[in-house]
Amino acid sequence: MVGIVVVTHSAMLGQGVKELAEQMTQGRVPLAVAGGIEDPDHPIGTDPVRVMAAIEEVQQGDGVLVLMDLGSALMSAETALDLLPPEVAAQVRLCPAPLVEGVMAAAVQASIGADLDTVLREAQSALAVKAELLGMPLPREGAPGGADEAASPAAAAAPEASHELTLMVPNRLGLHARPAARIVTALGPFVADVQLARGERMVSARSVNRIATLAVRGGETITFRATGADAAQALKALADLAAENFGDAPDASGSSAATGTAARGKAGATAAPAAKGGVPASPGVAVGPVAWHHPAFDAPPPDLAAGAPPPWRASRRRKSSSCTVCCWTTPPSPGTLASASQSGASPPRRPGTQ
Repeated sequence: MVGIVVVTHSAMLGQGVKELAEQMTQGRVPLAVAGGIEDPDHPIGTDPVRVMAAIEEVQQGDGVLVLMDLGSALMSAETALDLLPPEVAAQVRLCPAPLVEGVMAAAVQASIGADLDTVLREAQSALAVKAELLGMPLPREGAPGGADEAASPAAAAAPEASHELTLMVPNRLGLHARPAARIVTALGPFVADVQLARGERMVSARSVNRIATLAVRGGETITFRATGADAAQALKALADLAAENFGDAPDASGSSAATGTAARGKAGATAAPAAKGGVPASPGVAVGPVAWHHPAFDAPPPDLAAGAPPPWRASRRRKSSSCTVCCWTTPPSPGTLASASQSGASPPRRPGTQ
């Protein structure tokens, strides 16, 4: 499997990019970070020796892709190549892709066993995706993975498909990064050319970046078209993935679950019971582990648990028949009660009471 190295001036920045990539690939891809320098007072910088060590850590024989943040990171990466044995350096590629998008795209491609050149092309296409979504087309250079290949009209793109799968996207947020990565991963084992169409636009379903250019929203209808030896099996895997909301959790309203059930062709009565909802705290979407908070408290004494009144409430009350307030509105300290008990005296009364 192709390894990935992230070179950043800040160690925290590098770890954040790594965390995102591992969430997309469930940690299946060898990925190392060479961030910061060994200087507690001035930790921002890059170290060629750290870059070299990171390359050696992820090298598994299929090559290593190195992505960098700023100018001197490139110089450190080039110096690291000079420090490596020639046979290892020959299997390393330095990638000019934008750091975050490039690492995400490269990690997904590496996770399905793509070769080094394919991983490099996918990372390089990440900038074209963002430019297209912002309506700022890049110059057409004709290079593989360039902006001119990000999306094309369906009528001019692919040969006639042997198999098709049309479905409604059940995810409320549409085909964002994680569902797109799951689509690419699901197609990994199959020998098939699979295209994804939304309206008249069609892109490769084997590219996270290409899927992103379609900006598919929840509730929209899409079509997968497949050719090749495993075309039917590939579409079956995609149908199963769509029936599970492309791996996303169902909405609390149940709308996504209902759509997924319809995609499976099952009756609504067979749907899984709705999950219990929590108390809303603020608008938005939160991602992370869930914990059940059990506040700790001291258990009451056994006699109180059995219903016996506390000792300070057994003391004298006010003489007024209309007053039912105990002599003490708050308990006296345990030491005061113990002293009164040993002397045989009644517990002390609040000042002003009889």
